[in-house]
Amino acid sequence: MNSLYQSTITSLPLLGRGKVRDNYAVGDDKILIVTTDRLSAFDVVMNEPIPSKGKVLNQMSDFWFDKLGAIVPNHLTGIAPESVVTPDEAGQVRGRAVVAKRLKPILVEAVVRGYLIGSGWKDYQGTGAVCGIPLPAGLKLAAKLPQPIFTPAAKADIGEHDENISFDDMVNRIGKELAEKIRDVSIQLYQAAADYAATRGIIIADTKFEFGLDDNGTLHLMDEVLTADSSRFWPADSYAEGISPPSYDKQFVRDYLETLKDWNKAPPAPALPAEVIEKTGAKYREALQRLTGNELKD
Repeated sequence: MNSLYQSTITSLPLLGRGKVRDNYAVGDDKILIVTTDRLSAFDVVMNEPIPSKGKVLNQMSDFWFDKLGAIVPNHLTGIAPESVVTPDEAGQVRGRAVVAKRLKPILVEAVVRGYLIGSGWKDYQGTGAVCGIPLPAGLKLAAKLPQPIFTPAAKADIGEHDENISFDDMVNRIGKELAEKIRDVSIQLYQAAADYAATRGIIIADTKFEFGLDDNGTLHLMDEVLTADSSRFWPADSYAEGISPPSYDKQFVRDYLETLKDWNKAPPAPALPAEVIEKTGAKYREALQRLTGNELKD
């Protein structure tokens, strides 16, 4: 299985590299987004690729962009990635890239939580609330919340942790009208996706969305959507309150890294064993098949 750790496209200007994606300019108004097989854990990019992971993420995002398109516009243009690079570079983009509208990104991550897990659980244990939103007393780990809650986060630089912020802080950063629209759209997107996933035997515990504005100020969904990198997917048949359910994501990597007593969760990343890489790749592919009903297109 071929892997792509970092793209090397020279026919387009490189705009920058994120933890997983490499971005190139396509003229002044579009962008080529290449989803590599890089994986980050604890906000540190690992040294080894997870074979086919980028193609899984790309295919899953395309599925959700199509399914949720009636709720909010998205960044897709429909232009074939192979058509904007040279023939010898087509292999780097096939199945793992999109040509997207070049938007003004909103530097707040739109996080929606339907279940009490992760940093939300830690917050609740200490305060009885999540990001300032009070919750009923006595909830257990992984409990389903009375209704989904919107808990924004400020985007951090690569290598830094995103910071949970209050909705009031979000309003101060981007304005009340835009903040309220993002909150309402995000909860609508999450609910529609969660209802669909339930028919596939999958619980979407939480997810994060990213948005941008076009030149007319129209809100667009962008980046990735409802992938195993941006969401927690749990198999419904093994879900129970009081435990951290198994998930379709990078949990094999996280679990392995937690056993390393001499790594402080800062760069440089430790080496990943072949077994961890293989199991993680299999989980990503399984999530794609379970949620969309489709195998990975090669």
